[in-house]
Amino acid sequence: MNQGIPPPPHDKYNWQGTIGAILALALIIGLLALLGFGMVKAKSVQRDSGQAPDFTLIGYDGRKVTLNELRGKVVVINFWASWCIPCRQEAAYLEKTWRKYQNQGVVFIGVDYVDTPAEALAYIKEFDITYINGPDLETRISDAYNIKGVPETYFIDRDCFCQLHGVYIGPLEEPYLDNKIEELLSQQNQNQSP
Repeated sequence: MNQGIPPPPHDKYNWQGTIGAILALALIIGLLALLGFGMVKAKSVQRDSGQAPDFTLIGYDGRKVTLNELRGKVVVINFWASWCIPCRQEAAYLEKTWRKYQNQGVVFIGVDYVDTPAEALAYIKEFDITYINGPDLETRISDAYNIKGVPETYFIDRDCFCQLHGVYIGPLEEPYLDNKIEELLSQQNQNQSP
């Protein structure tokens, strides 16, 4: 009998090694796919001019807004989330500015990005936000605008084609928002002059 020869490896050890190798390979392929998607998204162009993508948003309070129905108004679209620390830095300024301009043909729309309704409602209550805010279901709106993160704020003029007039990435600080709104309001007034 062959006392000096070790027994052949048991089949279960071979299968465990094969399964482990397959799982490791699948994990590597998944990570590469995710990295590739991120690179494609990062290379896609940030929307800051041209026609604003139309959308309909149903607010947490039940109000509904469709961008194309706001022609003739300056529109400020703010992408935010309750979990976003920089969003908290701009929340009071956004609300203050909304209250200042709401009767001057200016509309604010808050698009809540990848959030839970309970957390979003707590955020809206904490900052006493009164302009329309609603969830971006399945990230359709944020994908259309190709946002890179939150907060991001888009500006749309009053003309009949809903043209984008810039994007601000990061938390807004005074007096940037006021200056941008004044610029868009005066631009409309210049276009109406004889």
